[in-house]
Amino acid sequence: MLRNTSLEQLFVLDIETVPCVGCHEELNDMLRLLWEHKCHALRREKGWSSSRADIEEMPSHLEAASLFEQAGIYAEFGRVVCISVGCFTFDKQEEQWRFRVKSFADHDEVTMLREFSALLARKPNYLLCAHNGKEFDFPYLGRRLLINGLPLPPQLDVAGKKPWEIAHLDTMELWKFGDRKSFTSLSLLAAMFNIPTPKDDITGADVARVYYTDNDLPRIVHYCQKDIITTARLLQRFRGEEPFSDDAVIYADGLSTVMKRV
Repeated sequence: MLRNTSLEQLFVLDIETVPCVGCHEELNDMLRLLWEHKCHALRREKGWSSSRADIEEMPSHLEAASLFEQAGIYAEFGRVVCISVGCFTFDKQEEQWRFRVKSFADHDEVTMLREFSALLARKPNYLLCAHNGKEFDFPYLGRRLLINGLPLPPQLDVAGKKPWEIAHLDTMELWKFGDRKSFTSLSLLAAMFNIPTPKDDITGADVARVYYTDNDLPRIVHYCQKDIITTARLLQRFRGEEPFSDDAVIYADGLSTVMKRV
């Protein structure tokens, strides 16, 4: 079925997110209280029970301020700072696939989401593809659109649909073959399939620091673009095809990315 999917009607995307504010102390009183409620669940996941507080001191890394460093992965306590989108085009003259890359990045989340949503609305028949997109990117974008009072584009307006009616692609889900036990990173799959991967100076865990401390949004954009290029090449491998070359990547904003084999 994957080979029957038209690559030319597919948006490959990745998002980068950060906590809604620079640090825990900047939260308003209501959000600070609600984050503390969230922390109870996070602590339990890490093996800490609130009942232990009576007999031993809570480790510093489990305090609300420390845990807030990971708030960016929750749409209720985070926000999107970059969305990179790529699409396949077939060059009939050169007889090869090309991959066009465009990024939406803005300190104003509403502006960025509105522009991204407009792109999807212009191509209502296009499917979405991301690595772990069904559990993270797609629902996160839908939630942030609603929080910001923006309409959902057709691809994210999935309320009431059956799972089999949502045809978006998720390279991590494709790799699972029905297995639900583990998370397989994009970097690991790229290594398994000998796909060029980004030589990054940052990881996903660094994005909040780079955004709030270094104030370097372009650096985050580069990082995000590298992920969609790798995801697109992985999808081609899953289809039994040879991935496109670096020379086949077209950057709408004139940026370029250095890739390497791992």
